[in-house]
Amino acid sequence: MQRHIKVDGKIRTDSTYPCGFMDVIDIPKTDEHFRLVYDTKGRFVVHRIGREEAAYKLCKVRKLEAGKGGVPYIVTHDGRTIRYPDPDIKANDTVMFNLESGKVTDFVKFDVGNMAMCVGGHNNGRVGTIVNREKHKGSFEIVHIEDAAGNRFATRISNVFVIGKGKTPLISLPKRKGVRLSILEEQAQRFGA
Repeated sequence: MQRHIKVDGKIRTDSTYPCGFMDVIDIPKTDEHFRLVYDTKGRFVVHRIGREEAAYKLCKVRKLEAGKGGVPYIVTHDGRTIRYPDPDIKANDTVMFNLESGKVTDFVKFDVGNMAMCVGGHNNGRVGTIVNREKHKGSFEIVHIEDAAGNRFATRISNVFVIGKGKTPLISLPKRKGVRLSILEEQAQRFGA
């Protein structure tokens, strides 16, 4: 146990410690910082980031409830419980969580026009702006997203993770910036045609 690896600001010695989407991995000895995100094919990619960006992570709000004594709290996608959140924060919004202080520094509403990443389903890893939100009573809400290349796709609301205000992301994105190429485009790029 050499205690070289930090996950979300805490030293982890278990070699099988589970890491998930948006987790920040630090190696202080080499001053390297990484964030776990998805590439356009839906695979986890260890994306290298700077020290400033490694100080926070984004968390999707799973639910907002009142606890004992009427204390409001939110539960995030990575299992964190944050008490007394901003009253404007609702379910499906994204909060910027400071790993040093353990507090919410900023939040982004789940609104049309904001940048989002798909974190599940067939479009896993694709990034675009939210164009439309369909509500279906008794069924799943569907969100329509348009990527930077102008391609549109739709997915369930549970698969959508807001990552930026307007067209500016709060985190740096891996190569291709979340735009999925078709098989022919990928082939042309690979063979330099």
